Amino acid sequence: MARKQFDLIVFDWDGTLMDSTAAIAKCIQASARDLGLPVPDDRMASQVIGLGLQEAMEAVLPNVDPKYYPRMIERYRYHYLMQDHALTLFAGVPEMLAELSQEGYFLAVATGKSRVGLNRALDAVNLLSLFDATRCADETFSKPHPAMLQELTRELGQDIKRTVMIGDTTHDLQMAANAGAAGIAVEYGAHPEHQLQAFAPLFSASSVPMLHDWLSRHA
Repeated sequence: MARKQFDLIVFDWDGTLMDSTAAIAKCIQASARDLGLPVPDDRMASQVIGLGLQEAMEAVLPNVDPKYYPRMIERYRYHYLMQDHALTLFAGVPEMLAELSQEGYFLAVATGKSRVGLNRALDAVNLLSLFDATRCADETFSKPHPAMLQELTRELGQDIKRTVMIGDTTHDLQMAANAGAAGIAVEYGAHPEHQLQAFAPLFSASSVPMLHDWLSRHA
């Protein structure tokens, strides 16, 4: 069956497929607290979710001595590893991905996670074999640079104009715009709806079932 608009559907991971934004924000705060640095509030900690870890730490505490960033990353990883086994996919995600795969779409992930972190998460939720390609922040440029989407389309032999990026942050939507791909926002993750709407997404979903329904009818 011919696709309506897209051949490649690219998902962000944290806050889009995995219900992890609150945990990530708390780990960022804990890493700063461990080092006696100013602890960012919930809003600021959530704003940097989706960036690579180095970029996230630089953005969340821009005025500290740069020597602290590697130590913050180390502490962040410690705290995240202590609880990532308890994180789960949003309800409806496995069913949505399975249906899209069965319908013949290419599926990919573009994430601020590390390769080790993404592979561990994919394995934990039994999705390692579902995605046709994945790209992580420690393998290329961090969002919102377009490299992740450019590399994924090249790897899979796809057209960027028939590619859509789905994410919960402005970093995702800005990356899509920078790459020349379409963007879809989800409103249940890290960034508030009004920030996402500033990037004029093709669609904005308030839940996974709403996203699933739109993709079934329009993608």
